[in-house]
Amino acid sequence: MFEQDFTDAIALLKADHRKVEQLFAAFNEAKGASRKEKLAREICTELKIHTMIEEEIFYPAFEGKIEQDLLDEAYVEHDAAKVLVNDIEAATPDEAYYDAKVKVLCEEIEHHVKEEEKPKEGMFAQCRETEVDLVELRDRMLARKEELMAQAEGEGLPPAQVSAVDLTSA
Repeated sequence: MFEQDFTDAIALLKADHRKVEQLFAAFNEAKGASRKEKLAREICTELKIHTMIEEEIFYPAFEGKIEQDLLDEAYVEHDAAKVLVNDIEAATPDEAYYDAKVKVLCEEIEHHVKEEEKPKEGMFAQCRETEVDLVELRDRMLARKEELMAQAEGEGLPPAQVSAVDLTSA
């Protein structure tokens, strides 16, 4: 494990945010379909792993301890991103709307990150004010992240599962 790289769970999540921002920037500058496809798939994998560790471990740790509206919005924002992630993973760069979907995904993620990282009233600021052990949380999140990364490199991750948005009503 590489716990020493991240002081706590929030530092781990912020590092994920920075990595995905770099991948989106590389996608925006990429030339050629194969390069764009490789970057888009990496973005999707990173986001699937990130949302899974947040939803399985991080968010539940703060239920009842921070503003419920922030948690509810985070789940819905994740679901919106998951729909695009699944569309992008099922497509190829030559298909209609491919670049547009990646761009909108980028914009959604930028908004979500801003909400989580907002100083004083953002989710992470509220989480820091609780009694939750952020180092122990980091350790559990890192262990799960390593499992998911191994799965992604092996048999691959399943499509992202939405939990807060009803896709049947569309």
